[in-house]
Amino acid sequence: MDQDETGAGGRIRQKLVETKQAWARAGRLLTGATARPEEQRLPPGQRLVQDFPVLDLGIQPNVPEGAFRLTLDGLVENPVTLDWAGFTALPQEERLNDIHCVTQWSRYENTWHGVAVATLLDLAQPKPEAGFVSFEGYDGYTTNLTLEDFARPESLLAHSWAGQRLSRQHGGPLRVVVPHLYFWKSTKWVKRITFLAENKPGFWEVRGYHDRGDPWLEERYG
Repeated sequence: MDQDETGAGGRIRQKLVETKQAWARAGRLLTGATARPEEQRLPPGQRLVQDFPVLDLGIQPNVPEGAFRLTLDGLVENPVTLDWAGFTALPQEERLNDIHCVTQWSRYENTWHGVAVATLLDLAQPKPEAGFVSFEGYDGYTTNLTLEDFARPESLLAHSWAGQRLSRQHGGPLRVVVPHLYFWKSTKWVKRITFLAENKPGFWEVRGYHDRGDPWLEERYG
């Protein structure tokens, strides 16, 4: 166990985790309402913000582009590890979307630049038995998605937001963006995407949070 886990940073992280677990047990922020995205833009229980709040586990890893690696592995025909030059050499695309955090804030019209998930799937070629993906960040964070949710056309791995490179606090150099689910599913500082035959719940999912996280169904907790 390193100093970060045992020192002040570790204590702050533990307090944060305990608070969020208590929220899950209490059903904090739940309204009991549901909606469909074609009926209303703002999901139930959310409030609109103009800034971009920062939420993490108390660790914001510094990942220089020269040290960056993204690994795609598991049930794929073509396991691959990309350095920064290899990743940015892939076709680059733009996405405009709204994002929704489980802590109740939503932000409209976010412009992202990066690599579409479809491009990564074409590169790695998931095997037919792959139905899930597991994500790991440079901070040790993990989360999970179905391959179907990950592969939606609006999803991408983003290196830029609003025309600027992603800052460290928002997950730079690279983060996942899966905007139709609560934003804890969009891993910051991503370094590994593993394709699996079975679901593998991640950090918050094993601590009381919903396995999928649909904002319009208010799937905050499981």
